[in-house]
Amino acid sequence: MDTKKWIFSVSAAAFLAAISITATSQAAPDVSTEASVGLYSSYIWRGYELSKDSLVIQPSATVGYNGFGFNLWGNLDTDQSTDLFSEDGNKWNETDMTLSYDGSYNMLSYSVGYIYYALEGLSDTQEIYAGITLDLPASPSLTVYRDIDAAPGWYIALELSHSQELTSELTADFGVKVSYLFVDDESTLADPSDPTSSYSDFHDAVLSASVSYAVTENITLTPELYYSFALGSDAKDVMENASADGDDSDFIYGGISASIAF
Repeated sequence: MDTKKWIFSVSAAAFLAAISITATSQAAPDVSTEASVGLYSSYIWRGYELSKDSLVIQPSATVGYNGFGFNLWGNLDTDQSTDLFSEDGNKWNETDMTLSYDGSYNMLSYSVGYIYYALEGLSDTQEIYAGITLDLPASPSLTVYRDIDAAPGWYIALELSHSQELTSELTADFGVKVSYLFVDDESTLADPSDPTSSYSDFHDAVLSASVSYAVTENITLTPELYYSFALGSDAKDVMENASADGDDSDFIYGGISASIAF
């Protein structure tokens, strides 16, 4: 069985298992489960436009135990363009598997993990990451990702966030993220200003706002809004070259997600 078929089989089985556990709430006391689905106007990842003028549907399932977690996430583009992601126009074009461990010490929370990106029509790739969050106003966090496979390089993200309870059922969340990206060599991604050098620049920023509504103790609906844009001139060129129209590096998009957790 080739890698993509194996990923698909494991993903399908794990999705069904996680959703079944969540729905029946028969997990052991130390086990946490969550299943969610989001509907969004666009799929933007680290400043790159990975969908065009189509609704994307992104299901997710997570199982956690004593700090360890396993997550499956997928992307279905309802009107996949063959110019963007999958060469054959496959609407289900990505499945990500994440293994993680989260812990805390005094005012510091930390996380480490591994991500496998199974991509339709593109080379699969893998990342490892580590992050820290401080228990301070705006919850500053720093996460470092290292691609160890198809696109060797580093992606460093600094984030600030604030959560405000509006009522017992409504919570507003606001966030900002800025990043720096540098790759190992120009064959992976060249510097637009100097094709003989590898790309290295302040990359993308994202402003986010959402309001979570607790329908029940376990079910939540969350409208979400995002603004993503390039931080540097080289980043702008890289994002425009990767976009469907060749001239987009900033995006306003949003949608709604529903989740059930136990």
